[in-house]
Amino acid sequence: MDEEGAPRRQSTGFLLLYALAAAGGAMAYVPFLTILLPARMTELAGAGDIQSLGHVTFFGAIAASLGGIGFGWLSDITGNRRGWILTGLALTVVLLLAVPLAQSVPVLIAIIFAWQLSLNMILGPLSAWAGDVVPDEQKGLLGGLLAFSPALGAWSGAIITLPGLVSAEGRLAVVAMLVIAAILPVMLFGRPRAFPELTAPPPARADGEGWTPPTGPAVRMWTARLLVQIAEAALFAYLYFWFRSIDPTMGDNEKAGVFSLALTLAVPIALAAGRWADRNDRPFLPLVASAAVSATGMIGMAFASGLDTAKASYLVFGIATTVFLSLHSGQTLRILPRSDRRGRDLGIFNLTNTVPSLIMPWLTISLVPGFGFDALFLLLAALTGGAVLLLATMPRNPLPA
Repeated sequence: MDEEGAPRRQSTGFLLLYALAAAGGAMAYVPFLTILLPARMTELAGAGDIQSLGHVTFFGAIAASLGGIGFGWLSDITGNRRGWILTGLALTVVLLLAVPLAQSVPVLIAIIFAWQLSLNMILGPLSAWAGDVVPDEQKGLLGGLLAFSPALGAWSGAIITLPGLVSAEGRLAVVAMLVIAAILPVMLFGRPRAFPELTAPPPARADGEGWTPPTGPAVRMWTARLLVQIAEAALFAYLYFWFRSIDPTMGDNEKAGVFSLALTLAVPIALAAGRWADRNDRPFLPLVASAAVSATGMIGMAFASGLDTAKASYLVFGIATTVFLSLHSGQTLRILPRSDRRGRDLGIFNLTNTVPSLIMPWLTISLVPGFGFDALFLLLAALTGGAVLLLATMPRNPLPA
């Protein structure tokens, strides 16, 4: 509440433009990493495309981790979020258009490494900007709006691959235009209301700046997201093969349809849950509920014997996980310990998005060949159950002092 007792609220127009910009990041990497990059790798590497793609994934995860922390921190130091976002946007577009120019796998890997850095030059400062201008009373709504990101990312991939709509050579250009159209409006027209308390520097310390250790709530939120993201990364990478093991006749279009449906249905649920959390001042209860439902979906997947049961169980998992990750992104902003290092801290939280790409393959290789997908899903359900316990036992309002 402000001094006159009116609710402290950011303008709806800005929130919508911000959500569109956040979706622009997903439009950049979802169709590119899942469709266009593997196709280009096959052209260059031939039979060695899977191994080469693994190298790209590994080095790309390193670049994304470094970029998220580094550029978030630089935007803290300079106090100029927009400048970094615009620079990252320009570089991201240029590097996307440079992908067809790569004539060898090492050159392509170098381009992807630089592209991941430039993409996180957008995403790191953009995430921190929300913490600068969105009050706690609207962080649930913010999380709900962020559910549009994975949905629009998936639909952008479906659009650019529609037969006859755009040539294979022109798909990267279309992706670049979609990203520009999504991010540029908030840069040009976004005029957020100021909330000085959100950017007020912390009290001066007698021993200088130093390193601020993470708070207990921040550690819980980070660990909970990591556990859920491991499950999400495993399903993102191996959903195709799991459905094939259930029903070898299931077509690719049907698989993609189930994936897109889960992301789309998650949007209204996340919005409703986020608004409920704001109105009732229960920021973490929807996270607990969605993580519990996600674990239930994975248990259903472990015991699914027919295609209909498998699809229904995956929908439960996919919807709940998308809701969790979207709402988590909004509520994370309320528990970070320092406003003047918000970009840095969000970059550290971004490790929960990149580290699972390094963990998940070893889990899958260790379990699936000998024990099947059901053992993998039960393990992932147990990990997600750990996230439920971490968040369910957190104080209702664990705001840092």
